[in-house]
Amino acid sequence: MPYVWAPLVPGDADEIAHRVAAVLEDAWQRLADQQRTIIAQFADSPRAPRTVATLEEFKQAIHAFRQRVDQEAEQFVRRQLPHLYAAGAQTAADALGVTFTWTTFHRDALQSLAADSYADFLRRSQETERMANKFYRAVREAARREVPLLAAGNMTARQAAKNLSDTLSTDHQLTHVVYRNGARVPVRVWADAAVLAKSAVAYNAGTLNRTRQAGVSMVEVFDGFDCGWTSHRDPDKATGTVRTIEEAAEWPISHPRCRRGFGPRPDIAEAV
Repeated sequence: MPYVWAPLVPGDADEIAHRVAAVLEDAWQRLADQQRTIIAQFADSPRAPRTVATLEEFKQAIHAFRQRVDQEAEQFVRRQLPHLYAAGAQTAADALGVTFTWTTFHRDALQSLAADSYADFLRRSQETERMANKFYRAVREAARREVPLLAAGNMTARQAAKNLSDTLSTDHQLTHVVYRNGARVPVRVWADAAVLAKSAVAYNAGTLNRTRQAGVSMVEVFDGFDCGWTSHRDPDKATGTVRTIEEAAEWPISHPRCRRGFGPRPDIAEAV
């Protein structure tokens, strides 16, 4: 019986990142397992009824994958992001000796963050779905045309099917996230880093927006000793510096898994 993940409960950013990463990896893995079943059956008998039936099951698995990813992404943006935004805003309020309430200003800011975060997960889900559908079409086409054509040469239908199944397995891998630069990253690694990044941005957005709302324009940066302002290798080191709210909002983090935070500096009118 498939494991059913319990509803997400807001909590520690690291714990939530690990949970979301595990759920998404599980969804990807189920789709990949179904793919492997098809490839194995295709290699054995590409035009058998069972192979065709399994291919249709794969289409259903694609739909289930999209639902699983969408559900987890929606839980994350609806439950965890508000929790983190409020925590960041409350930290700023405590430092300034004021209170935090969910005004329209903060609700609008959170809605924008949630929409952006959900869209990022959705784009990645849609890309994997596109790859899975491309695999589905490739298998159908190979079973219908390529195997018979190759078998008409100097190899048997089974040999042709085995060669094509190896090609399909190589060309249609679903267990990694492929970046624009061609880098292949395991799903769990990508999801963990993505969730931590969204979590840090939400927390810092709460801090910065409550600081701005209080009329304070400067913040102190807390970061890793070697972390640069716009990237980890940026020679402009971040920690201990004082930045404007606008600068901080532009660079709430500088790299995946960044631990950057901000503290209101009402005593400073301009950067030093």
